[in-house]
Amino acid sequence: MNRERLIIKNTKGHNLQAYLELPADQKPHYFAIFAHCFTCNSNLSAVKNISRSLTSHGFGVVRFDFTGLGRSEGEFAESYFSANVDDLISVNNYITEHYKAPSLLVGHSLGGAAVIVAASRLDNIKAVATVGAPSTVSHVTHLFSHGIDEVKQKGEVKVNIGGRPFKIDKDFVEDFNKISLPEITKNLRKPLLIMHAPFDQTVGINNAHDLYHNAHHPKSFVSLDNADHLLSNPKDSKYVGNVIGTWADRYFEPKDNTMLDTNGEQLVAHLNLKEDNFTTSIQTKKHNFIADEPASIGGNDFGPSPYDFLSAGLAACTVMTLKMYAERKKWDLREVYAYITYSKKHSDDLMLDLDKPKRIDHLQKRLKFIGDLDDVQKSKLKEIASKCPVHRSLLSETVIETEVIY
Repeated sequence: MNRERLIIKNTKGHNLQAYLELPADQKPHYFAIFAHCFTCNSNLSAVKNISRSLTSHGFGVVRFDFTGLGRSEGEFAESYFSANVDDLISVNNYITEHYKAPSLLVGHSLGGAAVIVAASRLDNIKAVATVGAPSTVSHVTHLFSHGIDEVKQKGEVKVNIGGRPFKIDKDFVEDFNKISLPEITKNLRKPLLIMHAPFDQTVGINNAHDLYHNAHHPKSFVSLDNADHLLSNPKDSKYVGNVIGTWADRYFEPKDNTMLDTNGEQLVAHLNLKEDNFTTSIQTKKHNFIADEPASIGGNDFGPSPYDFLSAGLAACTVMTLKMYAERKKWDLREVYAYITYSKKHSDDLMLDLDKPKRIDHLQKRLKFIGDLDDVQKSKLKEIASKCPVHRSLLSETVIETEVIY
């Protein structure tokens, strides 16, 4: 499995529930920690999608539940903002001790504010990304403002936040006013990516403006057009994860992916059947990508299908082969297009004389040349297109050996 369940003890002795998401090769280059939103938990679909997208960029990602939320121990009243920051630092220390010091912090909503504060206290953190984060910690108090006066009178009350009951006390309320997030952001001096939906109804876009204004370069802003605060559309959370991963690539030294140490494997694919539907993570030595199935057959359509990749291999090999041939001949071939269509066709339709007619795999390759070429040159290029290595492999007798690793 490419997910490990962790139990991490915080400074108050509570056990925090956490999961470590790993890349397809199970060997992350760097580690990141994800901090979820106020009253949420690490199993929110957006949290899982962002975490798994980051694994395709070589990160091992720890997503965990803050004190009193999800499956972590403790009471919600203990999950005030300072305690969230302490939980982040506890998780950071655990990963540093048992794996490798984390380098990236990612936070959603109030978790975004928490990662900014935690990053200001952790030298090992090299970059920070926030999603829908408030520019002041006290911003969230409007969610339970209906109970603040009662807290002052009784010391502890139950309030309804987002349709769920929570118990809060005086310390919980007052803690949100203790930290100056604008000042901490101004002094952070670490690469900061701010992502925010323009029409966020929970944390307004002005918060992103304030964070960006206070931060020093290198700082970046990405608009999450049409997304809601919780990133309830899976395409939005996948986009967020991929953007963070691409942005982080600029601040982390690239490293080769590693396969098994046995037979020099060139590629690995991983699918978590319970969590990922058909969405499959794939790694080569230097590259990471996603395969999926279209929505029409139950997939999420987050990436090309397996047969898309088959066609892509043929198309890429074709155009590369034609480039090398034309350059060697010094022909004026400036651009080349290879259009591939895969289908199943009956041998009779293809006018093949077989002893036993049947349906067979059919790949149609259509070529378009840009350049000053005569008909003889185009005909020769068509001939060469059928001699590219992948084309030959597809037509040759192929042996596939399969073994189970224990």
